[in-house]
Amino acid sequence: MTVTQNPIASDHLPFFITPPGETDVLLHVTGWFVLLCVVGLGVLFFTIHSLPDRIAHRTKKVQLDIVAVLCLLALLTHNHFFWFAALLLAFIDVPDFLSPVMRIATAVEDIAGLKPPESPEVAGASAPEAATPAATEAERSPSEPAPKKTGFAETSRKKGAGHA
Repeated sequence: MTVTQNPIASDHLPFFITPPGETDVLLHVTGWFVLLCVVGLGVLFFTIHSLPDRIAHRTKKVQLDIVAVLCLLALLTHNHFFWFAALLLAFIDVPDFLSPVMRIATAVEDIAGLKPPESPEVAGASAPEAATPAATEAERSPSEPAPKKTGFAETSRKKGAGHA
């Protein structure tokens, strides 16, 4: 069977019109282009969504977990407020309030002559009942010297050391 051209049609046909029974190359090229664009836009979308999380992770922020949760909420709810909040938290340094307080507590314990607890079990345990001076003297053997009786615990200070 021979294919004859319609007499009304022009002799020159564009390249994208395929003859009957042949593969449409332009359709395949267009399909692959659209598929690559969809995948590329998806990668770009997820990269932009994880941007605050990667910034906070790179700079080792304290609030890294909060930034990660906000990024995930923004991704799942499509609410842009969460993403902007995560981006702001990724760029802002939250001040460390705990370290100065711990330094003050350690300095006060040093001044008072107290030892910090060695383990968490010691810190959570109830304090033993205070022993009376008569009971401690009775438990001490006669060969041991009597403890020095002072009103305050003495702390050793180095010469020239200023206040912290």
